[in-house]
Amino acid sequence: MTFPLPESNPEALNLDPRPLARLCAIIERHIGEGHHPGAQVAVARHGKLALFRHFGEARLGTPATAETLFLMYSNTKVVTASALWLLAEEGALRFSDPVALHVPEFASHGKGDITILQLLTHQGGFPSAVVPAECWADHALLRKTVSDFTLEWTPGSRVQYHPTAAHWVAAVLVEAITGQDFRTFIRERILAPLGLADEVIIGMAEAQLPRAAEIYDPKQEGAFIPRAAENTAAHHAAGIPGGGGYGTARGMAAFYQALAHGGALNGTRLFSPRMIEFVTRNFTGDRIDDYMGIPMHRGLGPHSRGETPVARGLGTIAHPRTFGHGGVGSSYCWADPTSGTSFAFFSNCRQTEAFHNQRMDVLSSLAHAAILPD
Repeated sequence: MTFPLPESNPEALNLDPRPLARLCAIIERHIGEGHHPGAQVAVARHGKLALFRHFGEARLGTPATAETLFLMYSNTKVVTASALWLLAEEGALRFSDPVALHVPEFASHGKGDITILQLLTHQGGFPSAVVPAECWADHALLRKTVSDFTLEWTPGSRVQYHPTAAHWVAAVLVEAITGQDFRTFIRERILAPLGLADEVIIGMAEAQLPRAAEIYDPKQEGAFIPRAAENTAAHHAAGIPGGGGYGTARGMAAFYQALAHGGALNGTRLFSPRMIEFVTRNFTGDRIDDYMGIPMHRGLGPHSRGETPVARGLGTIAHPRTFGHGGVGSSYCWADPTSGTSFAFFSNCRQTEAFHNQRMDVLSSLAHAAILPD
């Protein structure tokens, strides 16, 4: 499949190449210092790819390439959420609908009034709920499991990041409304129309496994430690909707190009401009996210930069309307709709949050510093 973004260069897209060169140099330095084995970075603007680089090793002893797929962790959440945006666009749901309107048994244990908006903005009230691995390939058991979630606090009363639980519910919603496996729906209705079915993968087929980078924990006694739970064919195939997708940096930069330009990419429109404006609004204001310890300005999938002094991942100097998401200890992707710029960075080590937050603030801010007026 031909990649949907034409290749260009920073100067042709009014991007200053100097901050981008510094950004790449920092990634190379971090690999040299042993913070992660490999990485990819991409920057796009105005529907064209300005920068795409790969660095280091996908797996120890195996170089990363342009085709390497990195574990996206929670960057997957925005792709999953986009399936619900599409269903709302088509009139199959409203964001004010209770989840239980479409999955009646979800109403158990006091969850009957939780809306889809609350679900996607991390206000559902069940952040610690777990979906065990035996549910990954058993859709009836998955639906029963999420319906049996119990509340930890009153829905809507707090903002607290749900690492995986909310987006398992989103996957069940997609399946209840469409009758399709959520992974199939995302591939056929979101990724394939954008030309990204080979670049962003939710549920990896066996033939794609050789492209997958391994994910590691930080070095111990001088050696990276593979994360056993994630580096399995079963995990890759599951396409965990809140944290198990795989992608290339250029693929996610292209996905965010579609969002930066009001829902269309290369003449293919998935969403209306008003839908993108709505789902990227700040629905949680400056309320503290109890998991993150700072305001996260939650939209219906991505979070936005907002006006607060401290930001997570999107870059301190980002325009307030910049929106995106990160992947724990390893990655971040975002779009700035005011300039038409998108950015994606992936690495294959689940680093400490202290290192990751500081790194992403520097890398994202350098990308923003490259944006010049048109």
